This record gives sequence, C-alpha cells and structure tokens, in this order.
Amino acid sequence: MPRRPARVTQADIARAIRAAKEAGASEVTVDTNGAIRIALTSSVRSASQPKIDFDQIWTPSEALARRLNGTENG
Repeated sequence: MPRRPARVTQADIARAIRAAKEAGASEVTVDTNGAIRIALTSSVRSASQPKIDFDQIWTPSEALARRLNGTENG
C-alpha cells in the first residue's frame, strides 16, 4: 500500500517559522489538518507599519527637479 503525501512538509514549516520570525510573530501552530497559523501581536502589527505624516509636503531634490524639467545637460 503506497504512502499518502504529507499534508505539510518540514520545508513548509521551516518557511513559516522564518517568515514568522521576520514579522515578529508570537506563535506558530500547525494543526492535524496541516493548516499553519501564525499569531501576530497587536503591538507588532502597529510597529511594522510606518507612521504616515500627511501634513509633510514632499519636494524634489535640485537634481530631480532639473531632470523633470529637462534642463539638465548630459
């Protein structure tokens, strides 16, 4: 009788753990159905997202402004 394929492989688990570490996860679980769940804490989610300051106005550098205006030699 042939063996059935694994629902989750060791490589899948290793990839999930590496990704969870990079994301700052608090927990990685694998259930009997082969579902991998990564638990993130609320502080990690807010810390990983950069704070956006909508009041700040972006201005291009002098070199970029010349390039956009087409006045740069070269």
